[in-house]
Amino acid sequence: MSELEYPEDLRYTSDHEWIRDQGEGVVRVGITSYAQDALGDVVYASLPAVGDELAVGDACGEVESTKSVSDIYAPLAGEVVAVNEALDATPELLNSDPYGEGWMMEIKLANEADLDGLLDAGAYREQVN
Repeated sequence: MSELEYPEDLRYTSDHEWIRDQGEGVVRVGITSYAQDALGDVVYASLPAVGDELAVGDACGEVESTKSVSDIYAPLAGEVVAVNEALDATPELLNSDPYGEGWMMEIKLANEADLDGLLDAGAYREQVN
């Protein structure tokens, strides 16, 4: 795996999700290149609704691929403030641009300190290699 597959400015979970701090207590969440590669061609994504309250580890959506269906778990507690509507029509963005246009949701964090418990790029890279 190349260094580019795990951008240094993101945090990661052991469930293969990435988290980008958007500022003001909001984070953007998506799946890593490792996850999208393991899934195969994504054909459908189900996301939580704006306004949903999430606890860490809550199943809050799913990604369906040609290989399997996988649950999406909330990496952090808080309120969903945005979802990527583009995934309704083009779920393959999760494959083609997992760190950009393929983001899934934004969460207003219940506790910003929770970010400190996530993996950095180096620790995530060690986990998947």
